[in-house]
Amino acid sequence: MVSHLLNVLVTNTIAFISALGYWGIAIGMAVESANVPLPSEVILPFGGYLVSTGRLTYLGVVIAGTLGGTAGSIVSYAIGWWGGRPLILRYGRYIGISHKHFQTAEKWFLRYGEATVFFTRLMPVVRTFISLPAGISGMNFFRFVLYTILGSLPWSFLLVYLGVKLGQHWENLKPWFHRLDVVVIAFLALLIIYLWRRKK
Repeated sequence: MVSHLLNVLVTNTIAFISALGYWGIAIGMAVESANVPLPSEVILPFGGYLVSTGRLTYLGVVIAGTLGGTAGSIVSYAIGWWGGRPLILRYGRYIGISHKHFQTAEKWFLRYGEATVFFTRLMPVVRTFISLPAGISGMNFFRFVLYTILGSLPWSFLLVYLGVKLGQHWENLKPWFHRLDVVVIAFLALLIIYLWRRKK
């Protein structure tokens, strides 16, 4: 049932992006970053495929994805800022925010501080939820936006690039996303350990 719903969601997302181009990518990424379960791992590679056909430009897709993701992250930040932790824990499940995912993002933020907003943009799942604890903590808004943009750019460049290279076979990326997740998480864990030891 869940698998069927996800397939329907992905199919409709692809049709939406095909019809609206850059706006479709920006809106899709905004929705995903606002904690609605719409995977950027579909949006951006498909955008890359459209680049390979000549319909869109590489830079245009990256910019649309980054700006859309930042806009959605601001919505999540605002929810955290105004609603606080109780609101998210009480109503988050209705828009796909599980307690587990939120608590993971919150734990990262509390442990490693504001820089987490930058680093976790390279991590699937956590990247979507990190804006909530940033808002709850009252992180400076302009620093939040800056870190979000800087962290979102590499993610956008990578996924669009993969979509361009694979062309019409961009959907072959799906089985590799889990492996990519493991590599990214391992890299970030090593980086955090290095920074922690250096700080000591």
